[in-house]
Amino acid sequence: MGANLSSSFADPNVYSLVGSLCLQPSPPPPRIKPGLGDLPESCVALVLEYLNPSEICRLAKLNRAFRGASWADFIWESKLPVNYEDLIERVFGEGLEDKLCKREVYTRLCRANTFDDGTKKAWLDKRTGGVCLSIASKGLAITGIDDRRYWNHIPTEESRLAGQVQVDPSIFLSNFFKELCLIKYELGGYMIGPSRGNFNSVAYLQQIWWFEVDGQFEFPFPAGTYGLFFRLQLGRAAKRFGRRICNTEHVHGWDIKPVQFQLWTSDGQHASSQCFLDDPGKWNLYHAGDFVVDGTNASTKLKFSMTQIDCTHTKGGLCLDSILVYPCK
Repeated sequence: MGANLSSSFADPNVYSLVGSLCLQPSPPPPRIKPGLGDLPESCVALVLEYLNPSEICRLAKLNRAFRGASWADFIWESKLPVNYEDLIERVFGEGLEDKLCKREVYTRLCRANTFDDGTKKAWLDKRTGGVCLSIASKGLAITGIDDRRYWNHIPTEESRLAGQVQVDPSIFLSNFFKELCLIKYELGGYMIGPSRGNFNSVAYLQQIWWFEVDGQFEFPFPAGTYGLFFRLQLGRAAKRFGRRICNTEHVHGWDIKPVQFQLWTSDGQHASSQCFLDDPGKWNLYHAGDFVVDGTNASTKLKFSMTQIDCTHTKGGLCLDSILVYPCK
């Protein structure tokens, strides 16, 4: 058998066959098709610039290229208001912008940021790019607030839990407010929510003859149209056996004469409205009016008021939570 094997290797035809097999090139490895991860970050960033922030954050989870591209400054600068530097200085003070990238700046502005000794909160509306502002009752000038026979600042969870509040449908002069509201319609009113400009106390009115609430502030609103609202409730809410109840014992006088709401801006705009206060036990937004910011000035000065000064009767049983300013477009 060994002789046969050696004789077969001695055959020149066998050597030729073995040589051809050894010299034959091996098949090329399968070609790997390029994927999304092979795209340059600069190209991915150009695409992400046209998406909204929530879409950008979702795509950043795809791979390393998308994650790196999602931090590009020019992407997030396009989502920020034109005057975002003024906003940062007003809300956070000087120097913060130099410490943060544009994505971090955008994230900070989208939170409910408290300033002015805790009496104001401001945040960026992701849908419109406008700024929302809330002013606590402690940041307002209220006639008689220092006399406990009339007014009291009471701690409550009602402000913090104000995720949704009922609004009269007649205020919706533009399609924006319909988009701002949840897809929910009940009890004859739209529901705005969730509101992040909430505080941990409200001003409660026992009884007074001359009812007047005033306020003013200066703020670098981005260009656009804004609406101003008073957040009010007739009655004083409390909890009993874990359930919410509302004491309406002191509610009176609001159905005799309407309450007047007004606002003025530093460039001469004026708006007013009036209505009767009703619907005890529920938080409502009462629309004072709209104002337009054209962007020519660094900041806008705004004054507003809520009055019922007919001294032929007293008024009482009202909770005042805050003032809200929302972008209209």
